[in-house]
Amino acid sequence: MAKKYIDIMDTTFRDGFQSVFGGRVLMNDFFPAVEAAKEAGITHFEFGGGARFQSLYFYLNEDAFTMMDRFREIVGPDANLQTLARGVNTVMLDTGSRELVDLHAKMFKKHGTTTIRNFDALNDVENLKYSGERIHHYGLKHEVVVTMMDLPPGCTGAHDVPFYERKLREILDSGIPYDSICFKDASGTSSPKKVYETIKMARKLIPEGTHLRLHTHETAGVSVACYLAALEAGIDGIDMAASPVSGGTSQPDILTMLHATKGSNFDLGGLELEKILTYEKEVQRCLEDYFMPPEATMVSPLIPFSPMPGGALTANTQMMRDNNILDRFPEVIAAMREVVERGGYGTSVTPVSQFYFQQALNNVMQGPWKAIAPGYGKMVLGYFGKTPVAPDPEIVKIASEKLGLEPTTKNAIDLADADKTKSLAYWKELLEKENIETSDENIFIAAACQEKGITFLKGEAEVNVRKKSDKQEGNATMGTGSYTVIVNGEKFSVQVAEGDVNVQVSEVNGESVQPSGASSDEGDSVKSLLPGSIWKIVANPGDQVSEGDIIMILESMKMEIDIIAPRDGVVKSINVATNDKVVEGQVVAVLG
Repeated sequence: MAKKYIDIMDTTFRDGFQSVFGGRVLMNDFFPAVEAAKEAGITHFEFGGGARFQSLYFYLNEDAFTMMDRFREIVGPDANLQTLARGVNTVMLDTGSRELVDLHAKMFKKHGTTTIRNFDALNDVENLKYSGERIHHYGLKHEVVVTMMDLPPGCTGAHDVPFYERKLREILDSGIPYDSICFKDASGTSSPKKVYETIKMARKLIPEGTHLRLHTHETAGVSVACYLAALEAGIDGIDMAASPVSGGTSQPDILTMLHATKGSNFDLGGLELEKILTYEKEVQRCLEDYFMPPEATMVSPLIPFSPMPGGALTANTQMMRDNNILDRFPEVIAAMREVVERGGYGTSVTPVSQFYFQQALNNVMQGPWKAIAPGYGKMVLGYFGKTPVAPDPEIVKIASEKLGLEPTTKNAIDLADADKTKSLAYWKELLEKENIETSDENIFIAAACQEKGITFLKGEAEVNVRKKSDKQEGNATMGTGSYTVIVNGEKFSVQVAEGDVNVQVSEVNGESVQPSGASSDEGDSVKSLLPGSIWKIVANPGDQVSEGDIIMILESMKMEIDIIAPRDGVVKSINVATNDKVVEGQVVAVLG
């Protein structure tokens, strides 16, 4: 009896990089591994999209479109090159207008993409309609998605087999053109039994011959069991990665799955053990200089309680590491449970996973529900679509008050169309003001990455990767940023800048001290609630402010955080400048 052929997508160069290194891997460092994958017989790759689009502009000073072109040159014209898109968000920071959703499909087709896997974190089918239609319009294969996870214990109302059946029926009834269907579990929290029953349900429901896939992560430790369950239920394709960016927060390793299916009736992509061994050795060689976050290699039994997807987990821990608050990570993960329970059960996958994390971080650092992360607040208010269940009314009320927005039931893409800052004309005009070429690529880069996209296009972006060789042997250099140092038993929180080293002390043994040049005599100190950088200063010395007025805006952990006046008064001094890095508790202004 012939074995059933299972299509294998190699996620090493997209989800693998995202799940282990937060997407921060330079193209020239990994291209030899792509060549090795080709030699090993791999023909289906995830090579871009998702957070790996923005990470090139944010951290690598590289162009994602150039990377995609070069990737295509290596693997040849016949390889199936796949990207990840978030419905009406595509690969952008926010919901896109119809113009931007169309431009996404057009540009990804132009730069070598074969297939786009298209999902909505809320499983709101309205968010898949136009994006799917444009993917199909430009001749790309459209892989439509139902997103999965397990709810924290005690929660009901979504993310069970009947819920997924309803969503799949909605997709089939909507008329969205598609070439394949994927069930995507970015947090890896679904149980093998639920996976089996879901795939069995889908196989009965969809037209005969429809290609059906499962995507999961090893984060909760059950990915191999889930893949085996899916194979038995009738799946046609699964996703795997190559060591050292496999397992842990990423997909199961190719070698692991080849071993797990020995003696079975499944042929995993025609792949051969010895050839994959050679390929994985090359991946390890290419990445041996990269710092491997320890949390990227771990399986966490607590993830089902606070479902954090692998691709977001390491990106967030790396940002916390940069900001010297990684010690608070266990508290943030614990706080996620309540955030998920009260937020309407959106699937913990980008961008909702980031909303969950940012709100949990706010609850830990500023007090429960004292501050609402803009993304989380807009989600519970309906600005990104309909959540699977209604959010907690108390949280909706708090979000409405904090953000100054009323709840809405309008379609997300219609709201985006009404926003002039999401039009092609807006971004074209902005590029012209900056004397930047107004190509389709540049317009999309600017719209997708906003200020950081403009910084890249102006040639002012910096490279921020973590390599072991960046530290001098026996004399590690201290880079810019916030650090905690201990001298004679006293703990100091310091800020270090480039050039002539300027160490700014803001805490001694946990007690805030006044930075140089700041005077808090006869005034109240206004402090930064989180480490980050000053994005915008709103008030000036001498300004009269009322309690709650914004004095400045801090950028931290991909969030814009308002620093507000604690009372009515006059701004006595502003103690920082735009782009300054600050630490938690640092005095940034004085109110007289």
